[in-house]
Amino acid sequence: MPDRLPTFRTPRLTVRPRVMDDLEACMAMDRDPEVTRFLPGPWTDPIAHRAFIEQRMRHAYPVGMGYWSIVAPEGFVGWVLLTPLDLHGPEIEIGWRLVRAAWGRGYATEAARPVLDPANAASVKVARKLGFRPGSSVPFHGRTVIRHVAGGAGGPDAPVCLEASP
Repeated sequence: MPDRLPTFRTPRLTVRPRVMDDLEACMAMDRDPEVTRFLPGPWTDPIAHRAFIEQRMRHAYPVGMGYWSIVAPEGFVGWVLLTPLDLHGPEIEIGWRLVRAAWGRGYATEAARPVLDPANAASVKVARKLGFRPGSSVPFHGRTVIRHVAGGAGGPDAPVCLEASP
């Protein structure tokens, strides 16, 4: 459901919903053993590898979640995801993968930031469904946001989600 995801533009990148046209670039990236060194997967079996990526691309993710392709001036450099853990949840994961030539440039951080942007209403809605509750207003990167905490604990180790304040 990539059409349900927003496209983000950062100073150097376009972070857009991943589409089937990205399949070959994703497969090429995964064939680099350094890129997938710490990731289990079907990277050396072309048929299973293609099926794995296609399944991830076609999966029906919750609203505001899925995969985004990261496009730099030099073209496709990777992807970032915000999905239920192992596609089932209830935990949410963020992840990224970049072609080796893009490592060390700050692209992963730059691409992941808007996906987790506190103003992302869909992410806040998901956080609320997961039991996060509004807490106090706090400063965050030059603006004021509403801190959401998991459950009612709100202690220093409680999971936190941030939402932009009006």
